[in-house]
Amino acid sequence: MIIKGMLVVLAFMAVWFVFVLGKDLLTAHREGRIEKEGSPVLFAILGIVINFFDALGIGSFAVSTATFKIGKIMDDKQIPGTLNVATTTTLIAEAFIYMSIVEVDSLTVLLTIACAMLGAYLGASIVTKLPKKKIQIGMGSALLVVAVLLILGMAGFLDMNGTAIGLRGFDLVIACVVCFVLGMTNCIGIGMFAPTMAMAALLGLSPIVAYPIMTGGSAFLQPIASYKFIKEGAYNKKLAFIWSIFGVIGVLIAAYFVKSLPVGALKMVVVVVVVYTSISMFVSAFKKSKTVVEV
Repeated sequence: MIIKGMLVVLAFMAVWFVFVLGKDLLTAHREGRIEKEGSPVLFAILGIVINFFDALGIGSFAVSTATFKIGKIMDDKQIPGTLNVATTTTLIAEAFIYMSIVEVDSLTVLLTIACAMLGAYLGASIVTKLPKKKIQIGMGSALLVVAVLLILGMAGFLDMNGTAIGLRGFDLVIACVVCFVLGMTNCIGIGMFAPTMAMAALLGLSPIVAYPIMTGGSAFLQPIASYKFIKEGAYNKKLAFIWSIFGVIGVLIAAYFVKSLPVGALKMVVVVVVVYTSISMFVSAFKKSKTVVEV
């Protein structure tokens, strides 16, 4: 009942977001403000592929940013808004799918997602003042340690073969605190997918249980963030329109892939995602520090 209620709320948010985005796109079309640059076919392919990997838990922001820059698809000023607006429908689709098909404890999902939202709301003013480089290095190091623990667990040296679909007591408190922090760091562009996967594994949850938690948390957060970018017109309208449609196709394919994977293979996906994200954190921190030196 709790999850059904959350999905109803999310459905209203989805309808509201599509209305706001559709209205802005129609107005822009009438006024001739839709970008002419860029191949619709290329955008559609990128939307399917990148959001396929996003739905697996790898995330899409880092890959999308690199793609936009390398392909010179848009001005750098449009990238943050495009990242949010273009992937909002895909995130909502991910949340709907995983919260519907994955057997998970309702209270665990409700509290962890609520804490992520609370962290994003209360922590925005705090975390944005912290040095992003240090946060990236800290989270990258933590994820690397977690990756080692996950590998040791898969090798049989540690008991990390979690099968639980929910948490209670102190473990639930830990999960809520972690999600609160991840909600805060999400405000500066550090995604919650890989850390949520790692947290689930360490707390004894089944690997697939992380999916409704991490996608649900992001889905409830992102429409609000995207609304600001739409009102300011700070996004690539052509790409956002195409990704809002074709990105969902990538999500549907990935959801079937994740659902059909055996537990052992799913654990390997978690390890790959965590290691990839850890390396990405270090690379981003290094690039930022390099830029500062050059300036």
